Amino acid sequence: MLINEVSKATGLSKKAIEYYTEQGLIVPDVLENGYREFGLHDVERLNKISVLRKLGIGVNEIKVVLDDETGESLRKLSFQKELGLQTQQAKLSMLKKLSSGSSYFAISDELQSIEDSATITEKILGAFPGYYGRFICLHFARFLNNPIVTQKQKSAYDKIISFLDNAPSLTLPEDLKEYLIDNTKHIGTEQITDMVASTKKSIEHPDEFLATNKEVLEQYLTFKQSDEYKNSPVFQIQSLLKDFNSTCGYYDVFIPALKELSPSYAKYYKQLEIANEKLLAEYPDIEKMYGET
Repeated sequence: MLINEVSKATGLSKKAIEYYTEQGLIVPDVLENGYREFGLHDVERLNKISVLRKLGIGVNEIKVVLDDETGESLRKLSFQKELGLQTQQAKLSMLKKLSSGSSYFAISDELQSIEDSATITEKILGAFPGYYGRFICLHFARFLNNPIVTQKQKSAYDKIISFLDNAPSLTLPEDLKEYLIDNTKHIGTEQITDMVASTKKSIEHPDEFLATNKEVLEQYLTFKQSDEYKNSPVFQIQSLLKDFNSTCGYYDVFIPALKELSPSYAKYYKQLEIANEKLLAEYPDIEKMYGET
């Protein structure tokens, strides 16, 4: 069926259907005349999307829920929303107490109990409310969706906050800044999330990745050794980042602390090391493909 029919069947506007298509939540067939043809599977997914959106679920979360046949993602999401609701209700109660004359000192003590139960991601966003916190969480949030439980984790968290708060700013020359801006305009949260997921998949199955991408890797290796690459802005930026990370304590402080803070990251880091070892064994002249992120 065409988009007009789908709109009537689902109660969604054509613009909404087009948006969900652009976001990859549904993938209709494209006919020779350029029109999109939607199947019953697309209609079923759109009805599910409509329900989830009305429940306040974001597009990124919907994609995970719909692609998870086990239902575990939906249960986890429900639990997280419940915790968030409980937290908001507790804060509302405290706000009412404050407006009724309770002291800020007393409310501060009550807030501490909520903070103790917050996820590490929430803590980092609270400590760094601007772009910096969002940037860090975008890359590491999948490892930080649990609260701090042990004293060892608490110590590691304090090290990370201190490191992030005191790390020097990376300064790029103006020409490299312009290059970076011009070439990342099209990249948003969705694209970065997809890149992270793709990297995760290749790390978890390195043998399969190497076998199916042999030709691409050989082309990549040849390009990395070329003068064209060594004279490119990409090479200059990567070199500056590598030097910056080596001198600011990223490898010596941040990464070790993150492994102590998050057992899931420690596991991921081991997979990353194994993947790099396999890559280097296959291509001795290649640099590490996977950075320590």
